[in-house]
Amino acid sequence: MGTTTDGLRALHRAGLLAAEYPAVQRLLAEADDAELALAGNLLARLDPDEVLRLHPGTTALTVAVTGHGTLAALRPALTAELARHGLLLRPHLTDFDSYVFELSDPASALYAARPALVLCVLDPAVVFDELPVPWGPEDVERVLAAKTDLLTRLAARFGATASGATLVLNTLPLLHRYTAQLVDLRARARLGALWREANARLLRIGEEHPATLVLDLEPLANEGVQVQDPRLDAYAKAHLSPALLAGYARQAGHLARALTGRTRKVLAVDLDNTLWGGVLGDDGPEGIELGGGYRGEAFRTFQQAVRQIASQGVLLAAVSKNDPEPVAQVLAEHPDTVLREPDFVRVIANWRPKDENLAALADSLNLGVDSLVFADDSPFERGSVRAGLPAVAVVDLDEEPALHLPRLLRDGWFDVREATAEDRARPARYREELARGDFLQQFSSLDDYLAELGVRVRLTRARPQDVPRISQLTLRTNQFNLTTERLQPAEVTARTEHPDHLVLALHSADRFGENGLVGAVLLRREEGGARLSIDNFLLSCRVFSRGIEHAALAEILRHAAATGAREVRGGYRPTARNATVRDLLPRYGFTAEQPAAGEDGASFYRHDLATPLEPPAWVTLESELSSPERTSA
Repeated sequence: MGTTTDGLRALHRAGLLAAEYPAVQRLLAEADDAELALAGNLLARLDPDEVLRLHPGTTALTVAVTGHGTLAALRPALTAELARHGLLLRPHLTDFDSYVFELSDPASALYAARPALVLCVLDPAVVFDELPVPWGPEDVERVLAAKTDLLTRLAARFGATASGATLVLNTLPLLHRYTAQLVDLRARARLGALWREANARLLRIGEEHPATLVLDLEPLANEGVQVQDPRLDAYAKAHLSPALLAGYARQAGHLARALTGRTRKVLAVDLDNTLWGGVLGDDGPEGIELGGGYRGEAFRTFQQAVRQIASQGVLLAAVSKNDPEPVAQVLAEHPDTVLREPDFVRVIANWRPKDENLAALADSLNLGVDSLVFADDSPFERGSVRAGLPAVAVVDLDEEPALHLPRLLRDGWFDVREATAEDRARPARYREELARGDFLQQFSSLDDYLAELGVRVRLTRARPQDVPRISQLTLRTNQFNLTTERLQPAEVTARTEHPDHLVLALHSADRFGENGLVGAVLLRREEGGARLSIDNFLLSCRVFSRGIEHAALAEILRHAAATGAREVRGGYRPTARNATVRDLLPRYGFTAEQPAAGEDGASFYRHDLATPLEPPAWVTLESELSSPERTSA
């Protein structure tokens, strides 16, 4: 036990854990499994209301835990996992084996708690507790069919009842203690087939019901995590071991991070002894370890995984203390490298401190440093980044390349609820964005640059295929986000179908190509159409400062006036990240309402539509709210 537990214990003994809660995330940054277990036991004793009283800006997440067996070990594990990501757990634990009642009754205490996340933790005993003795594969098949049908119905009820919440189910591990009770090996094989087919049906529930996700526990069991402790199972009806519940909590923590807009976007990797073995400056391109030997193959395998991650929308960058020329030579010419220069949005090879390079990288991508994950084998470099940029997530690698991949994947930094086409196109679009930055350097003024950029904006009513991306924008956009209202896909769909709501998708393009679906505006008609309210306005950080938001607001105000509204109203709710849009509405002619600030520090503004807002001269606007196409040029 090291500094993690020493620091937490000291705060606990001094009675300062609640007062110093913002420091907990930093203290847990390097915690191992044993340290996290201890931290969870300490943190679970805190009163969430007291933490919020002392730190009202802390993001709290209400999580309901229900299931079949005793789940006491899950609460401290989940508390620690959320704390690692800067979140505060508000737990709601249901009674033993009450999941059917709690999920099927809209008046239950579970629904009354209004959780953002519901963990329905299932175990193999949920099936075997209902079998006769003796039993055979046909009995298991009957109970499995009934359970999967029940869970499908519960998922449907949840989706219809708990607006905006996410239900998490899980697959059922099959234990040797059950299979070994069949001495007939053919019957044992049939049991295995039936069990895997039922788990496949469970996994597909998430495809059929958008408010439900299913965690697959088989990979945890396959990696050696003990599924069950026989004594806890027999004496406490804790049918899943503390170790498995800790692994489950880690995955649930990744989901909680994604639901609260904390998913990372950039993987920045070192080169020497990270992507290849050896030191390029000493060994030369021909002397580095990459393919051709067992260590070289380990580095190559790591590169393959990094490229796989990047192909799904993660921005890949290299940050290395090296001269740029040999790095470029390896990426262009080495026969065994998997990663080539086009796979990176930026290759930074120089001798500046890495925390400075990472800060410059984030700035060039128009992202916060809390969007970055940094992987490096050097304890010195990792320490300097942790000290200089504590918001960067740091992956601890060492001299053993075979362990690079599990260490990178352990924390699911880039997990999203659903990867969209926009995600997969993101790296190419960021490379285009960097080309735009280079293009900007050719001009003496921003106006001249924008005039030549040829910005095109298309405003459309959201279509079903737009819903995942719009939901993702609400979950992941932190800077240009007026109200930071987080919406799940089902909630976006409900608004697109409601007669008083209008969900707009914002697309943009310019001389460098298509930017895709870069923003969304959520509108609501009130007072019989006399008022149009802007519930939220979101825009990707890739396309700031080009007049896109100006053009969209101009069109919304024009549409409001054309459809008989007397005013347009909007609000701004401040967070630590969205100061960019603090003056967005007043900048474009909205006046502040009185009192100036409401709950959560929110400010509200109105536009009386007396003076039209003209879109910027350099933007070409096409809008489904207009007929025919309107061009502001």
